[in-house]
Amino acid sequence: MVFGNFEASNHTLIPKSEHMKFGVVVFPGSNCDRDMQDALEKDLGAPVEMLWHKDSDLSHFTTEDCVVLPGGFSYGDYLRCGAIAKFSPMMQSVIEFANKGGKVLGVCNGFQILCESGLLPGALLQNENQQFICKNVFIKTENSEALQIPIAHGEGRYFADEATLAHLENNNQVLFRYCDEKGQVGGSANPNGAINNIAGICNDKRNVFGMMPHPERATNAALSNIDGKKVFEILGLSK
Repeated sequence: MVFGNFEASNHTLIPKSEHMKFGVVVFPGSNCDRDMQDALEKDLGAPVEMLWHKDSDLSHFTTEDCVVLPGGFSYGDYLRCGAIAKFSPMMQSVIEFANKGGKVLGVCNGFQILCESGLLPGALLQNENQQFICKNVFIKTENSEALQIPIAHGEGRYFADEATLAHLENNNQVLFRYCDEKGQVGGSANPNGAINNIAGICNDKRNVFGMMPHPERATNAALSNIDGKKVFEILGLSK
């Protein structure tokens, strides 16, 4: 499969930088920011800077770096998940950073913020069963084996209109789909009712990535799961 101007292997869908540092944005209500910092620093060996939502300076980050919007409940998830966070000073800088080609990863609530801010298309709706779901699920790319990654969300059902969905599919922008442990994609493997079993997508330029599962919770052998490392590798965010 070809992504942009490069060919995807079984393990890397996005071209990676050899000298990447990460910035993790902290919103009021974020609760996975330190999990992300720990995974990136201790398990992936990457330098990390924590970024406060009221700040706006990203001048020390280059387009070789990555800004991460972590999971949690930014601003208490009032109005809609991510609807208030998109107006924070840091998010205005993140939007500019992404538009210049900088890498941005949104996980769970971070994915919701990316959709609310217009950096990614579509929306995250309430789970089909109208319940909060916290468990391990399996996801895969078009070429990878099934990867076991945790989810924890109440509004994780990805939805896009017909035209947007067709564009995502035709342009190979669906990065991950929910599947069973054998890698079979189907309704029974879909935990939240997401359209086309979509668990993660990227933008047209392939520098903005969003996903509902939490790879940072599966990067250490002490957790009996290191499949999250493979997710970061697939995204070109790890060696």
